[in-house]
Amino acid sequence: MKVVIVEDEFVAAQNLERMIQAVDGSMEIQAVLQSVEESVEWFSLNASPDVVFMDIHLADGDVFSVFEEVEILSPIIFTTAYDEYALKAFDVNSIDYLLKPINRQNLEKALNKLTSLTSQQNNRELVSQIMQSMHESKIPYKRHFLIPNKDKLTPLPVDEIAYIYTEYKIAKIICFNQKTFSMDNSLDELMGQLNPAQFFRANRQYIVSHRAIEDMSVWFGGKLAVNLSVETPERIIVSRARNRDFKNWYMDNIL
Repeated sequence: MKVVIVEDEFVAAQNLERMIQAVDGSMEIQAVLQSVEESVEWFSLNASPDVVFMDIHLADGDVFSVFEEVEILSPIIFTTAYDEYALKAFDVNSIDYLLKPINRQNLEKALNKLTSLTSQQNNRELVSQIMQSMHESKIPYKRHFLIPNKDKLTPLPVDEIAYIYTEYKIAKIICFNQKTFSMDNSLDELMGQLNPAQFFRANRQYIVSHRAIEDMSVWFGGKLAVNLSVETPERIIVSRARNRDFKNWYMDNIL
């Protein structure tokens, strides 16, 4: 069985690959793809594998946009950090999912389900149904995070967050008042808990708040440089592939 993994976090991809081969050593990992852009290119040039594992949130956008660019006929197993309310959308549409962190038992169940598939899926239609179901489910996004602080947990309203970035696998939360907090969660996990109308995954390292954006600069190669009202350790660059999505998100959510 030929397998493709779409996952932007290196460690998560490695762990999934090892787990797949531990469950069934005959499975061949054809490719590990890290972005929407890379996925579109690979599926445009290669025959469909037997199954695709897809993380929902990638550095340059959500994985659903891949289906807008290229047809994928393979069965899809989504990997996600969404909570149980959002997962109802996947149950309704009969697409399997693995909730992160993935364990071997759930992986085995998902792979066993593949044997019951008798025909190719219309993934574009099913993805459209999933997105609609997720929209209608009114996911209860986080209003506060509980931040560990020595022997206490401090509530932090998400409205106070200007941006989040990763540093040595630690999520650094920077507030409008310049206060900094740390969390062990990945950006994927945090983005799954934040309102996408309020926050945007600019790239592999940064999540930005709409309220924090001062302006944007045209960058070379069709990229965008995003300038915030709060100081950042480096320039925040939005890729050319993500450029249009970012502009649409910004304009659609101006109050």
